[in-house]
Parts: sequence; C-alpha cells; structure tokens
Amino acid sequence: MSRLLQIHPANPQPWLINQAVARLREGAVLIYPTDSSYALGCQLGDKAAADRIRQIRQTDRQHNFTLVCRDLSEIATYAKVDNQCYRLLKAATPGPFTFILHATHEVPRRLQHPRRKTIGVRVPDHVIARALLAELGEPIMSCTLVLPGDEWPLSDPEEIEERLGNMVDLIIDGGPGQHEPTTVLDLTGAAPNLLRQGVGDADPFL
Repeated sequence: MSRLLQIHPANPQPWLINQAVARLREGAVLIYPTDSSYALGCQLGDKAAADRIRQIRQTDRQHNFTLVCRDLSEIATYAKVDNQCYRLLKAATPGPFTFILHATHEVPRRLQHPRRKTIGVRVPDHVIARALLAELGEPIMSCTLVLPGDEWPLSDPEEIEERLGNMVDLIIDGGPGQHEPTTVLDLTGAAPNLLRQGVGDADPFL
C-alpha cells in the first residue's frame, strides 16, 4: 500500500517535502497536487517509474510526459526558447499552462515527440508542487491524473487513495484539487496554437 502524506497546502512542512523527494529519488511513483488537477509524477529519466505511470493510465509509449519545472531558467535547459516564446512564458508562468516547445539535447530521446522532437513543459503555481521542485533540483516527469474511462481528472485525495493506493508509492494530500487539466499551447509555430482548453485562460496569448 502507498503512504499518504498530508501536507499543508499553504505552508508545506519541510520534513514531509524532504521525505517525498527522497522517495522520488528512490524510484517512486507519486501523486501530487498542482494548480490544475492532481498529477502522476516520477523522477526525470526513471524508465521503470515512467512505465508504471503508463500502465496506470493505460497509455502507449507514444504518450508524452510533461516536464514540470521550477522556473523559466529550468525550462530553458530542456526546451528551446526564443525571445517571443520567452515573453509569453514570462507572462503565463507560474500558472496552469503546458507549453509545447522544441526539446534540447538535455531531454532523453524517448521523452520527446518521435517525429517533431518536442516536449511539454510547465511551471505550476502551487505551493506544494513548487516546494517539491525546489528540493528535487530538477523537473518532475508528470502527466494528468485521469484514469481510463474517466472524463475528468481525480481531485479528491480520499478517492485517489481508494482507487490508486495499491498502484503508487506515495500520495500527497494537499486538499481538494481542480477538476480540469492544464491549458495546452503549442509554441513551435509562428503563433501560439491552442491544443487543449483547460483551467488556464488562453485568450491573452492567442
């Protein structure tokens, strides 16, 4: 069974954050809150953990993960950001947006879109998620917590534990989450392209 960590949503207890990050570094699959829905996550480059997430979501190897990053400088390590993209990212982050950008060589090839060589990145506006990222020192490889057959992401920590407690290593209870995923913007073209409307308001960027 997984261990449920109740972390304060406004003032995360540092020792619990440290405990969660230690589990990540050991290869754990965790569920954690973001400023959109709850997310499944694991350490960047952990193939075994990523495969477990795919099994939970019942997706194939073509399903793309998102790199959840601390800030814009970390995004620039893993994605190619020109001046136009930088201005948009600066205006929209932190926030409930995922951005599709061309990947740099720092991104493992198997995480990139097989043809377009792109990667999804985001900077969440959530205290717990940001505390995890600050302690980890690198992105969390993540995807939305939508289970097969469900229309919306799971948002109730008690339901998450009931349905997934024996499939993941750690569940962070940060209180009720959003029912919507992030808004996804493709920034690889001449102008931003809305791929998915989620909780973030994309109108100012289109």
